[in-house]
Parts: sequence; C-alpha cells; structure tokens
Amino acid sequence: RMPPSMLRLLDGINRERRSIEGGMREQALLLAESLFAPADAGAGPDAEGGTAAVAAGADPLAGTPAAISVFGPDFHEGVVGIVASRIKERFHRPTFVFAASAAPGKSHEIKGSGRSIPGFHLRDALDLVAKRHPGVLLRFGGHAMAAGCTVAREHFETFERALAQVAREWLDAATLTRRLDTDGPIAPEYMRVDLVDTLHREVWGQGFAPPTFSDEVEVISQRLVGEKHLAVRLRHRGRPVDGIWFGRTEPLPARATLAFRLDADEWQGVRKVRFLIEGMQSAD
Repeated sequence: RMPPSMLRLLDGINRERRSIEGGMREQALLLAESLFAPADAGAGPDAEGGTAAVAAGADPLAGTPAAISVFGPDFHEGVVGIVASRIKERFHRPTFVFAASAAPGKSHEIKGSGRSIPGFHLRDALDLVAKRHPGVLLRFGGHAMAAGCTVAREHFETFERALAQVAREWLDAATLTRRLDTDGPIAPEYMRVDLVDTLHREVWGQGFAPPTFSDEVEVISQRLVGEKHLAVRLRHRGRPVDGIWFGRTEPLPARATLAFRLDADEWQGVRKVRFLIEGMQSAD
C-alpha cells in the first residue's frame, strides 16, 4: 500500500500537470480559433461543437484550415500531445501542437505532437511533407492517428502550410463530418470528484476513448468567459452542476441534451464536478 506522503506527492504532481495543461489548452484554442475565417458562415466549427454543415457543391474547406498547427514559446513539451488531442476534438481537424525543445543545445528546435481524425493517416502525411519539403522535418514518426515530429523553429510556418496542403488534398466532406458517440446518461450518485480522478488516471487512446456521457439538462444561467468560452449553470436530474463549453460563444436553449465529459473544477480549495461539454441537441 502506498504511504500517505507518496500519495500527497503524486496528487501535487497531478494538480500541477492539470494546471499546465489547462493554461496551454486555453492559449492553444485561441490560436486555433484565429485560423478560422469568422466572416464565413459556412466554415469552421458549428454551434453544436462539430464541423459546420456544407452546402451541396460547396468547398467543405472554404475559409477554414484543413489541418491545424500551433506553436507557443511558453508551451510545455510534456503536455503537447494532450492539448493537441483537445484541439482535434474541438475542431475535428488533424492537429499538431509544438513547444520549444527542452534538450540541451536544441533551443532552435520545436517538438510537436499530433492527433488525427479517421481517414487521415498522420504519419503518411508527415512522410509526404518531408518529401515535398526536404529539410523541414528534422525527425518524425508515429502512426495513423498520432505522430510526433521535430522542426527548426524558423521552418514552422513552412510546416504549417505544407501539412494543411496535404490535408486539403486528402480530406473531403465525409472525413470532415464529426460523429459523436456517447456512453449514455450518468446517474447523479456517480458525479463524484474521486470518480473524475480515477478516470483521469486511466490511459485512453485510439479505440479506447474516455467516456462521454449524454443527458437532458435545464440551463439555469450562462455567461461568456474570456469572450471565447461559455460557462453554464445546469440542473441535471434535479441537481445543480457547472459546465464549460470551450470555444462556444452562442447561448444554449432553456433545455437541451448535452454530450459531456466529467472534469473537476477547484475554487477556493474546494473541488467540484463539472461538465466539459462536447456537443448539444436541442430538446425542442
């Protein structure tokens, strides 16, 4: 049995990791959001959290990036993969997140971690980028849904354009259609912080996604946070619960069926369960 001192140490490390990830996710989402053309009503992520519907005969990528690459000089190399996964889920685009290399003598390099969507082989895409632009990719590897690469900092924009070009050639309306599968409703008695911590400790990946629940809720109140995200107060099966929808600015209807993952939010030393909202279907 693990001693209490070790448990406290691990808990502190986990809290620090979540704090770093949360800050990076906010910055990276803002960078990714800026890549979409706001004036194009038929482009980008739609109000339901997926990819916008595309009219027959229209370009499904008009006004939007076919792939997302973001770099932050203050990003932490240890969590770029987690943040890339969050952005990929939000925008339904192949995504790379880069951080400055922490290796001695490698300050001119940036290391990226990528996550993909079904139908876009990420490692093969990197291979094509390397062939078309010799010297841009210093190192790369991976498989269909996840990959990593190293790029000279001065070549980041070249990589960004090259990956987007490959994605534009390979993606079509079908691969851009986001399908959101859920595990159904969750009973109130399972809305506990210890369960959230247990879920966070598990190893999730391709073919073994973290649980996403869905249930009808009543919207008590809602407000914008940082002008980019929607914070809501909900009534779920008779109990109040907070929720956050990253990247959404449009208000929710009075009643809706939400798709969400469980998270824990801390305020003044008190941790409470909250919903990380992934999608919505109006109850009307």
